[in-house]
This record gives sequence, structure tokens and C-alpha cells, in this order.
Amino acid sequence: MQSDLDMATGWLSKQIHDLDLLLRSGVLRYDNALVLSQPVPGSNKEDLCFFIRDCFTRLQIGGVEFKKKALESLIELLLNDEKAASVVAKEGSIGYLINLFDVNVHREQSVTVISMLCNNDVSRKIVFEQGGLGPLLRIVESGSVQLKEKAVMAIEAITADPDNAWAVSAYGGVSVLLEVCKSGSLAAQSHAIGAIRNVANSEDVRVSLGEECGVPVIVEMLVSGSASAKEKAANCIAILASLSEYFRAVIMEQKGLQKLLMLLHQSSNPDTLEHVLDAIHALSLTDSVNRLLSSSTNFISQLSGIIKQGNFTLQQISVSILANLSISDSNKRLISGCMGSLMKLIEFTKPLGLQEACLKVLVALLSVKPNRKEFVKDEKNMMRLVQMLDPVNESVPNKIPVAIVHALMSGGSNGCRKRLVDAGAQGYLQKLNEMNIAGAKKALQRLSGNRLKNIFSRGWREL
Repeated sequence: MQSDLDMATGWLSKQIHDLDLLLRSGVLRYDNALVLSQPVPGSNKEDLCFFIRDCFTRLQIGGVEFKKKALESLIELLLNDEKAASVVAKEGSIGYLINLFDVNVHREQSVTVISMLCNNDVSRKIVFEQGGLGPLLRIVESGSVQLKEKAVMAIEAITADPDNAWAVSAYGGVSVLLEVCKSGSLAAQSHAIGAIRNVANSEDVRVSLGEECGVPVIVEMLVSGSASAKEKAANCIAILASLSEYFRAVIMEQKGLQKLLMLLHQSSNPDTLEHVLDAIHALSLTDSVNRLLSSSTNFISQLSGIIKQGNFTLQQISVSILANLSISDSNKRLISGCMGSLMKLIEFTKPLGLQEACLKVLVALLSVKPNRKEFVKDEKNMMRLVQMLDPVNESVPNKIPVAIVHALMSGGSNGCRKRLVDAGAQGYLQKLNEMNIAGAKKALQRLSGNRLKNIFSRGWREL
């Protein structure tokens, strides 16, 4: 019958395809092709490539058990040798592995292999190019808890490449990832918010986040997620808040600022604190938020503590925030202890804008009389200031120490003048004035004017 002939033809075609695959793989040219031992880490590339090709040959033409053993071999190889991932991706058929997602008996192992491949820059790029993102999102939608965790971990890795961001919204991935953030396991939530964070700069993704009401979900993760999820959520909020007033408004509506301040108080992880401060800095671009932060004594005190004891990155962000706040005199007095740290930070030429931000905060603090007295009594502060005034010093722009002297003399204090003169500031100011440095003449006049005033006063009293 024709149907019998069709069946026979199909069977023969499959055998021919499998034989062709065997011939092209090269496994038949080796005497030990039937049983291959697992390559040890550091094996030569030829042996490794042959083993990988053999595994994929068994995957494509073998029965169920052959396929399982081949997948087990690939998993063991990737576990034992991190460098093998790029070779597996180049020598193997990644597209075929992805197709195995649709086969129940091989789904878990194939997803595991793909997830492991995504830990490597080269191999995850190949996974994406072979169309892996869409099938991974389907696994996240309908897979078991364990499979969802592996699939969403792979998605987070794939989205680390900015060029892949478009595909997340194209595959409808934003809603899938948000659902995981709401109801997934803690591990899956962390990877899901990480993936959203990775693509938050994409305009299409931001549109999807707006349409899917994603901001409330992200803000909630600041208090309900794992430590890593909270860190990534804060990072995501920082990105969104820096991009538009719309997102800043939605974040505030969801009490995002309060939750960020709570996390700032609770966390000791430097990376988390960095992202929290970045988010608060971005939100402070809104006038109402700026006023709220300016009146928060606890927050201003926290920033002062970070400037004194935090790492360089945290110090930098904290100074940038403080520079844009309108601080009350009582709070200026409260945080006077960070003036020494500000003087140290002024000595750093990078990043751009740090010196100016430190100067702005320092001048604001020196507008309070007790702070001026405290500053000049600190020998280290005076030593740094005089060193900055030296025209030979090229690391700090001359206008910065001149502005500090001007701020110190704003109240006309004899005590401040005397300490500045004794430290040698007047001589350097004279040199800077001769160089026509902006502000030097006025600062010198203030310093010298008080001295003349004192001389005349003594002379008048003697008469």
C-alpha cells in the first residue's frame, strides 16, 4: 500500500539523516567512539571538542536513555570545567538543546544545560542568537519551581547584554517576569527583578512596565524580597527614577521613598546602600522630595555618618545628595563632624564634580559660626587648606580653597583670622591674588581687613 511505502521511505530518510550526522561528527573514526570518558579540566581542545560532538550526536540520534546520558555528561562537564561552556556552545547544537524543552522527559536536563551555558559571556550570546529567550520565558510561565528558577536565572544572564533588551518586550517577557516577582520563590524573584533591572533602560520595557503596573511590584520588593532582590529592586528604582518625572511620581505614590529610607537604615551591604542612595538621589530631583529630605534630621545624620565612615562610592553619592539639600542651621551644626572628611574628599580629582559638591556642602556648613570655630581648631583641616592654597598644588582648583577661606571669614571672627594667618594662608592668598585667581583678592581683603581693624582699635584705645 502507498501508506506502507510512505512509512518505509520516512524510516529510511531518518536512518540516512542519522548516518549522515554520525559521519559528519567524526565519532566513527575513533576506536573508542562507543564509550567516551569524561574529559578532565585542562584537557586538550581536540579531545574536548570530540567529546562534545559525540554528546550532541547521541542527543540527536539516540533513544531516550542515550539522550539522558548525553545530557548528564554535558552537565557534569560544565560543572567540572567552567571554560568548557564556550566550547560546548560553539561545537554543539544549541538550537537542538532548546528544542528539547518541549520534550517532557528531557526538559529538566536541557534547561539545566542552557542555564549553565548562560553563565559564560560567549555561550549565552549563542543561546540568545539561537532563539533561547522565548522558550526560556515559556518555561518560566509553566514550568516547575526548580525549572522556573533555572530558566529565570538564564534570562537574567542573557539580559545582562544591553543589546538583548528589545527581545524581552518583544516576547512579552515583562509581564512574565513581574508575575515571578509577585509569586515566585525567593531565588526566582531575585533573578526576575535582576532581569527587569537589566532592561529598565529600554524604552519598550518602560512602556510595558507602565502598562503592566510594574512599579508597585518593584517597590514592594524593597521590603518583601531576599537581600539580593532588595538590592536589585533598589537599583531598578534608581534607573527608573533617573529617567522621568512620571516614574518618580509613581514611585512616590507607592511610598517608595519611605521604603528606601527603611532599607538604608537596615542594610549594611555596600552594594545595596549604593543603589538605595542612587535611588534617593534620583527621587530628590523632584522639589517635594527635596524639601522632605531637607527637613529629615535622621536622613541628614545618616548621610553625615556615611561621609565619615563609608566607602568612597557611598561618600561620593552622599555628598551629591547633601549638596542639593537646603539644610537648617541646627542640622548643619549636627553634622559638623563630617567637615574633615569633606576636606579629604576635595583632594580627589575624580569623579568629575565631586570637588565642587564637597565645596558646596562645606561652605553651607561653615555658614554656622560654631562650625567655623570647630574647623579652624582642627590642625588637619588647616594643614589641608593651606596645602590647597599653595599655587604649586595642581590637584585642587585654586578657587576651591579660596572659597573656603572666604566662608571662614564670613563672620569676621578674629579667632579664625588669627589661625589662618598663623597657618600661612595669607602669603599664599597674596600669590593667588597676583595670579588673578577669582575670589583671592576679596578673601585677602577680609583676612587683612580684620587685622588692620584690630590695629586701629588698639591704637584708639591707647589714645
